[in-house]
Amino acid sequence: MRPEETFDFRIRRCWIAMSKMYNELVSASGITVSVGFALLNIDVKDGTPSTALGPKMGMESTSLSRLLKSMESAGLIFKEAHPEDKRSVLLKLTPLGLEKRDASRDAVLKFNAAISDSLGDAQSQSFFEAMDVIEHNIELLRSPIHIS
Repeated sequence: MRPEETFDFRIRRCWIAMSKMYNELVSASGITVSVGFALLNIDVKDGTPSTALGPKMGMESTSLSRLLKSMESAGLIFKEAHPEDKRSVLLKLTPLGLEKRDASRDAVLKFNAAISDSLGDAQSQSFFEAMDVIEHNIELLRSPIHIS
């Protein structure tokens, strides 16, 4: 089997191309894909607990800490004590963070509209079903094997 015929090769190649495309789209706004993704995962009204952001983004805490520190230095976010749990910190968007979030959101919506228009409803539905199957199989392969 050639690499081009494997699912992981095609998904990885597509992901890399998508990442490059998003970097080009958001670089005009002065941010990176990682920053844009973080901005999109912070609740606009209530903020997001810093401990909840990592799992939402699939990031390890050390990488997330560096990202948040750079975002705070750039004036995109600020930290506020959680009103219900003073040990926890809420991440909130600054006006500049909201502006950059909107740019990221526009890039995502534009890309999704283009793909949806190209595929149509039936192929879009099939795509999401196929991705569900792939994610399910990943979970099966990650879980410990139980012998009956």
